[in-house]
Amino acid sequence: MKGNAMQGHLKQEGYFPHIDGLRAVAVLAVILYHLNPAWLPGGFTGVDVFFVISGFVVSASVARSSALMGWRGVLGFYARRMRRIMPALFVCLLVTGLLSTLFIPESWLSETSGKTGRMAFVGLSNWVLASTGNDYFSPRSEFNPYTHTWSLGVEEQFYLLFPLLFLGWVKGGKGRGLSMLLFALATAGSLGFAISRALQGGYEIQSFYQTTTRFWQLGAGVLLFQLLSTRARASAVDGQPGIWHSLLQVVCAVVLGYGLWTARPGHSPWIDGLWPVLGTLGLLALLHRSATGWIGGCLSLRPVLVIGRMSYSLYLWHWPVFVLFRWTLGLESLVSGALALLCTAVLAWVSWRWVEQPARFGRRWRGSDLRWVAGGVLVLLLGMGLQKPLERAAKYISLSTVSRHPLEWYPYAKGLKKEFPECELVFSRQPVAGGQVQQFERGKCAGGKGSAQRLFVAGDSHALAYGEMLRRLVLLDGGQARLYANAGCAFIGLQGRRQADPGCDAYVRNTLADVTAQAQAGDVLLLPGLRVPRLVEQYSLFDHQQAFVTVNSDASAAQRKVDVEAAIAELKPLAERGVRIVLEAPKPVLGAPPFRCSDAFNRHNPICVHGMTVSRERMEALRAPALSSLQQVAQALPGATVWDPLPVLCPGAECHPDDAGKPLFFDGDHLSGHGNRVLLPSFRTHRAALHR
Repeated sequence: MKGNAMQGHLKQEGYFPHIDGLRAVAVLAVILYHLNPAWLPGGFTGVDVFFVISGFVVSASVARSSALMGWRGVLGFYARRMRRIMPALFVCLLVTGLLSTLFIPESWLSETSGKTGRMAFVGLSNWVLASTGNDYFSPRSEFNPYTHTWSLGVEEQFYLLFPLLFLGWVKGGKGRGLSMLLFALATAGSLGFAISRALQGGYEIQSFYQTTTRFWQLGAGVLLFQLLSTRARASAVDGQPGIWHSLLQVVCAVVLGYGLWTARPGHSPWIDGLWPVLGTLGLLALLHRSATGWIGGCLSLRPVLVIGRMSYSLYLWHWPVFVLFRWTLGLESLVSGALALLCTAVLAWVSWRWVEQPARFGRRWRGSDLRWVAGGVLVLLLGMGLQKPLERAAKYISLSTVSRHPLEWYPYAKGLKKEFPECELVFSRQPVAGGQVQQFERGKCAGGKGSAQRLFVAGDSHALAYGEMLRRLVLLDGGQARLYANAGCAFIGLQGRRQADPGCDAYVRNTLADVTAQAQAGDVLLLPGLRVPRLVEQYSLFDHQQAFVTVNSDASAAQRKVDVEAAIAELKPLAERGVRIVLEAPKPVLGAPPFRCSDAFNRHNPICVHGMTVSRERMEALRAPALSSLQQVAQALPGATVWDPLPVLCPGAECHPDDAGKPLFFDGDHLSGHGNRVLLPSFRTHRAALHR
């Protein structure tokens, strides 16, 4: 009887321990998944559990206080949401922004992080992630310290709509039926939209992040509250729950656990998000009546409740901590994982104790609802505005050598105005079939226009990596350079990629058509590309021994033969017209990416385990088959040559990532800005020799 009295008291006060217990389950599932997906493969659907709980709890809170009566009531609702979400989020985003500036350099892995962080202040990061094509399970999302804010964006957008749909419920009478109808229609519409997107295919990224496909999970929580409230008013108080009640709790817990274990990437929110939603709805309904039994008891244990009460702060901080560990010490070992969890717990407790709780309940933080809403919006906009200057300050305050010396690492050539004050570089983007081409020309220059010869450069991302060299060539020699590039699509890949990629084939056709329409006799077509297996990716290691096995296999030899014949057929018309074809020989590929392994704080990251140095002998052996194939192509085309950067980049017995302390490579195989400058004299000499 004493326990039942206490439970009734808690319900009257609006506190349900089992809800904090469910929050604990949700946040622990998400944290375990993010720490190691193998530990709980479907743990990312813990966010789905949060959505259901949020819809249920916000409905109970508003209904209990009749908070939506009149415009002041609506303003009060937004003020309470602001107090609940904004302070801790603001602090977390600013601290994350500072730490990111200190430790994370700009790269492909982090190129959307800044925008995601800025939009997180105003609850729009989910739409940013959906529009930029960053799959939740992709490397760029795993290395983005703001990815987790997508779910906060969904909730914040839901709260904007909530008062409009829930107002009738607070007014009572027929308004309750209208509110239920509105939520039922909105929930059914969102669910139907999510199902249709899943059946159509191709919308996995948008469906995961967007509010339109997630509303049904929050709406289900609201409808559950409304149904339970209606039932409670329409029926007498039930007696003590029986054995069937306990069995149903177990069934719902099993359904929830099934969803958290079996959910698959690319199948959320439908259909794999259905099971966590159903399990959560069932437990909320059953425990709302009586939080007794084994399940209710477990969810109400003190350690579980502590985690549940801190779940918001734990969710906020765990992801930035994990991402910063990935960028620095690594997150793969048990020691680094334990340290990351400890950092998460400490930061979450500090945030909960000194930011989250005082903002919600402290007297010093009290103020009018209007002040909270207006002030909160201004503070968030201020935080959003601070993010960009913070990113720009990386050159001065970052601990990363990449960020402190951007002109050495990035092939952007942003400092050319100081080096060539008497010359103007004209840059433009020209449309071509299926894409764009970057064009560089020398404008006004004290030395005149120089050569009228045009240079065409076409290839994969390694063509883009020559951006600085091309700009310098134009300023030094005049003429025009046109750069065509499609990441992962080399003209002569020699790795069997083009055969399975129609998009790459289309790029090659369109580029050749444009070069054919514009090139004249004497012009040069440079074809760079990655033609040997990578030894490391920016975010994962490869088997070095397997790379040698692959290039020397019969299947690779057969594919190279096909690629050689195709290249000769495609390029011969241009060569016969007098266009000079220059084939880039394979450059060195390193065992570790320098931009991630060149600082004291990241040098021992697991991504660096193979070291950044590779022997010249091994490199020559790795590239020998591809080099032989390129030489066959050059011999079959009139005037074609092979330009070999390797002797310049690797003059000794070891291929190093740097030249007298300055980087030659950005990652495991793309050139740095300094690497461009090192290769410039070699290519100028090779190009000049073509016309002797």
